[in-house]
Amino acid sequence: MAIAAVVGLGLTFTTATKGVDFGTLKIGAWTARPRIGTSNVDPYARATIARNGELPVGAGDGITFLATKDDTGRALDGRCDVVVSGVTPAARFWTLTLYDPKGHLVANTVRRYGFTSQEVVRGSDGSFKVQIASHARSGNWLPAAGVGQYTLALRLYDTPVGVATRSRKDAPLPAITRATCS
Repeated sequence: MAIAAVVGLGLTFTTATKGVDFGTLKIGAWTARPRIGTSNVDPYARATIARNGELPVGAGDGITFLATKDDTGRALDGRCDVVVSGVTPAARFWTLTLYDPKGHLVANTVRRYGFTSQEVVRGSDGSFKVQIASHARSGNWLPAAGVGQYTLALRLYDTPVGVATRSRKDAPLPAITRATCS
């Protein structure tokens, strides 16, 4: 009985901490859980929300995509220059934000934590390029100094992307590529 209790509690803690892939949408390096802001949320996602205190974006409001790795599967690292480039799916508004492993904004002296669809500088074709690096860069730059691994959060508000989305064709998400590493 004690062994069963320890195993059960251990597995519950692991799923609430690490999450599970029930209802997960993966497009490139980006991962989303479209049902997390609905009443149909799975019990593991509900436990994760209760544990970390996050307020998920409601299904009628939008969707959050997270990335902890680049498109080749390497962890996002503050010592490496990373480029997020391309376009986003149709959305009234979006944000791209940098978080440390504990879910806090990455502290930096310039107080730049992310970009919004209204302030990012775009090319003539509507695409954008955001550089994430420890040293200042021209254009769209997010500082990653002082952090090891980090998470990118792309939140799309008032968008058709959701439960029915299945591929990059349905939701063209930006590419995440590693440029250099020090």
